[in-house]
Amino acid sequence: MTLSQLLEQCPVSYCHTPSEPRHTDRDPAAGPLPGPDQRRRPLHTLSFFGPSVLVVWSSGFNPTASSSFRRRLPPSATRRPVTLGGRKTQLDPAMFLALVVTPELRQFLARARGGAARLIKVCIKDEQLVLGAYREPQQEWDQDYDHFLLPLLDGQEPCYILYRLDSQNALGYEWIFISWSPDQSPVKQKMLYAATRATVKKEFGGGHLKYEMFGTTEEDICLQGYQHHVSSCSGPAPLTLAEQELQRIKITEGWVKQVKTEISVESKHQTLQGLAFPLQESAKRSLHLLAQRRINYVQLRLDVEKETIELVHSNPTETRDLPRRVPKDTPRYHFFLYKHSHEGDYLESVVFIYSMPGYSCSIKERMLYSSCKSRLLEEVERDYHLEIAKKLEIDDGDELTEEFLYDEVHPKQYAHKQAFAKPRGPAGKRGHKRLIKGAGQAIQDS
Repeated sequence: MTLSQLLEQCPVSYCHTPSEPRHTDRDPAAGPLPGPDQRRRPLHTLSFFGPSVLVVWSSGFNPTASSSFRRRLPPSATRRPVTLGGRKTQLDPAMFLALVVTPELRQFLARARGGAARLIKVCIKDEQLVLGAYREPQQEWDQDYDHFLLPLLDGQEPCYILYRLDSQNALGYEWIFISWSPDQSPVKQKMLYAATRATVKKEFGGGHLKYEMFGTTEEDICLQGYQHHVSSCSGPAPLTLAEQELQRIKITEGWVKQVKTEISVESKHQTLQGLAFPLQESAKRSLHLLAQRRINYVQLRLDVEKETIELVHSNPTETRDLPRRVPKDTPRYHFFLYKHSHEGDYLESVVFIYSMPGYSCSIKERMLYSSCKSRLLEEVERDYHLEIAKKLEIDDGDELTEEFLYDEVHPKQYAHKQAFAKPRGPAGKRGHKRLIKGAGQAIQDS
């Protein structure tokens, strides 16, 4: 690529070719003025690519001393040292581009902030920010969104879109700032609009902007794309597995600190006896039928808002159907009549299963289900005369197999293992044990 082709793709180019450089355009430390042969050759060409700078010049020019060069720098620009022609100069290439906002656009933005417009399209023409189009509100914001926005999008030219929502904050109506930059637009236009985005936001007022979007296709900024953007902003930040585990530990520790009671010398030791949520009538009837062996399965859940225990269902269930009865996203209480044979005897054992699917449910649910479990079992055994043969706690329904239930209800009895007997040492090598008399006996013998 030649230099002329490279400069044509630059958004801004600055050329300084004086025939007679003035004394004010030079740095005193640069030495004497160049000779006539050096003055007649083409001198300086500066081109800016956002954060990068391409400089082609001849000797005898100081960019910081040039008055025309300094006028391209805003007074409030943040400077940083950049090496130009072997010298470090305080320049900020990203701030060189300062497009002018036309008075008509500035006045229209001031009126539109009050709610007079639904949509504002801002374009760049002749190095100026101008008003491209606008639309007044007709219906609700979501009904006007695609109807107003999509027809104004050009597949070859970028633009800025300001869309007003119906919600308000302390400054007034809330707006959406959309940067439209299609893939088919020229690179120069993309860079020009990218460098002017902050200027448009500052001119309009950043306090009015609720969301900021960037799109290259219509699917990115249509109503469905906006809703997806809002949901992604409100969702939690992506975490690694280690970070997720650390976050769970911190949340659990926070809840434990809230549950702990203050213990001092004057305070008495207190223990949490558990919560007692009342059973609904349908749950009571199902437990009565289970005690009478008329049904073989009851599933209960907690209604957190009403603080009651409700019946989920009491459908007939076999052992092979148990894994499908356990939800994978919410806790449950299960009472199952386990029918089996053990050592030649037919048995019907009531098994209580407390299913807690790990961390997929909230901490509040885990604490409530754990606190209500003991009081529920006491009430069931006392009022409904149900003898619980085994109490299980699982996190996945796939654990409930025939072998697992049988081993839990009838654990294997291991035979008593004889303790290891230490063998006697070789008495022949060390001789027989000597009888040592006590101190009192030694005195009497003497």
